[in-house]
Amino acid sequence: MLTGSCDCVDRVVLNAYYPLGHNPGGFRCWWRRWHGGSDDQLDDTHLMRMAGRFARRVKAWAAANGVPLIFCTAGQRKHLIAEQYLEENSVAPGVFLILAAKAPATVRKVHRPARGVITRLESKREYVYHYGFHIMDPAFGHLVIKMSGHPPFGAQVILNGHEYVAVAAQAEGIGFTKEGNCFTEIADPRRLARVADAWPQQAAIGRLGQVCDRWIYSACLCFGLDLAEQEASGFGCAYSVYQAEYSRNLLFKSGAQMEELFDLVLDRTRSRLDIPALRTIFGLKNRPRNNRASGPPAQEIVIEKPRYGLSWFRISFWRLQLKAYTKGEHVLRLEATVHNAKELRCRRSLENFAEIIGRLAGMADRFATALDCADIGFLPDGVLDELPQPAQAGTRRIAGIDLNKPRIRAALSAALALAPAPGGFTVAEHAARVRQITGQDGYTTRQAAYDLRKLRGKQLIDKPGRTRRYYVPPHAARTISALLTLRDYVIAPILAGIRSPRMGRKPKIWTAVDRDYEALRIGMQALFRHLGIETLPAAA
Repeated sequence: MLTGSCDCVDRVVLNAYYPLGHNPGGFRCWWRRWHGGSDDQLDDTHLMRMAGRFARRVKAWAAANGVPLIFCTAGQRKHLIAEQYLEENSVAPGVFLILAAKAPATVRKVHRPARGVITRLESKREYVYHYGFHIMDPAFGHLVIKMSGHPPFGAQVILNGHEYVAVAAQAEGIGFTKEGNCFTEIADPRRLARVADAWPQQAAIGRLGQVCDRWIYSACLCFGLDLAEQEASGFGCAYSVYQAEYSRNLLFKSGAQMEELFDLVLDRTRSRLDIPALRTIFGLKNRPRNNRASGPPAQEIVIEKPRYGLSWFRISFWRLQLKAYTKGEHVLRLEATVHNAKELRCRRSLENFAEIIGRLAGMADRFATALDCADIGFLPDGVLDELPQPAQAGTRRIAGIDLNKPRIRAALSAALALAPAPGGFTVAEHAARVRQITGQDGYTTRQAAYDLRKLRGKQLIDKPGRTRRYYVPPHAARTISALLTLRDYVIAPILAGIRSPRMGRKPKIWTAVDRDYEALRIGMQALFRHLGIETLPAAA
């Protein structure tokens, strides 16, 4: 079904900060270095004047160079304004748009009594103006540097890996069609994949830092400190990774096949992975469809107006997020996002960029595997006979698994729902998910530990080494998915349906699964009659 695939770094957000000015003592040292060893002028008035000078210089430079400066209100989508500007105008390398808006930032408050000695430098979070400099870079395409006008001039650098890959692919002569941050057609997917895979290693050895240094001093910081003042005070930015996205893009030959396949995956995995809601955004254009017998899936509907319909769902684990959705005419994207790199529990400096992207790539790979295992289940031979038998978990003998008990079924459902978790799951997280699934607060971590020990005895979960985190192997996820589906979606509905001798009023939505249930209901009635099983209660 595929014409190719491409794994690529998507949106990246870097924090740019001055390490010496990050704490009050360092900020005071920087001020003294700038003012010849004196801090007599370090007070709230001079700090506010610096912020005012930053604003006046930005306005004057924008007016002199014909660059639009727009002050945005709360709720305005800045990236949409920039996209519309790029569609309507051709831009040259450099700053082409400045968007200003208020956002929280750390500002310094100087406590100086009447005798003139500074007693305390307070760090306070306040809403101040941030200036978003939209820049067209020759190598990285469209990037944004959002900087606070108050010292120590904290900033964020926002860029997209697809922009860099597109420029690099164009330089190597690789043909492609790109819509937004997505490659919809690729002439040579393998060559483009090699370019995309090489970018995290190249960024780690300095290319990403070079593009930040290229613009942040000469195009942004110069409004607060000119180049001479930067050199005199020794002001220099360090960079750390704050947010990052990694996407796996699957290019289908047919958009109709992709849509039908993804809808089936959504319907089957929604309950198994405990996804609270699916969304479909209807588009202005419909993908060609040859088979309408399957009918629409039952999903939450959100009405908007994109070019094509969009179906998506996401699973969140704190600040880590996994998402799958359709994009464009025939692209299916799996995406792993970290909203705060602190959640990955590794170093966040720019030198560790390749490691962070490697972890996100592993998350995307495990997410794809978990979707596949939850979508298509498999029961090995003899597993139904072996589950009730006692097992060995380490040095302990543990009881078997009885699928007729609601508690063990809830434990299996929670383990399957936590299978895509990037770093595994703990006993407390498993207990919380069971309480969420059942809606009952009586399930304790002690009960969860006992149930997980029983699942370990049947090799349905794994706990490597001396870690306290549990993992669901792919083969175990397929087995759990098949067990729950067999119990909840095969045995229970068929036994409930064969009690009715004939079908009632046909529902409005009549899918292929409903037809399968109806055929089984009719066939099981004849089978039960031949085996001598009574489906109706006997008369007294």
